[in-house]
Amino acid sequence: MEINLPEVLAEMTAQFQRYEKALTGNDVAVLDELFWDSPHTLRYGATENLYGYDEIQAFRAGRPSAGLERTLLKTVITTYGRDFATANCEFQRAGSAKTGRQSQTWLRTPQGWRVVAAHVSLLG
Repeated sequence: MEINLPEVLAEMTAQFQRYEKALTGNDVAVLDELFWDSPHTLRYGATENLYGYDEIQAFRAGRPSAGLERTLLKTVITTYGRDFATANCEFQRAGSAKTGRQSQTWLRTPQGWRVVAAHVSLLG
């Protein structure tokens, strides 16, 4: 297996940056697009556990749109072959001393790169 093929890493980095822009800009349509539309998709958030695309989509639709800006402190993206990747970052929101962590598992599908599993948590 080839790790971090330059062209695949560039694709995945672009998708991660697209996700980040959509997240902080509350572009729900792009966020919905970038999650795999499957009952197998999951997202563990800081205050919620979401199972399946429908639950994730409903959460996004009802999420407050203010205070979403954040600073990425460290990001690690690793691709495995041409169709699988992980993206992990540490972040901090303005006015908060807490560090957040986000992990995503990405899979190349016929529709493009999609998040198949995600986890967000905060350190005390």
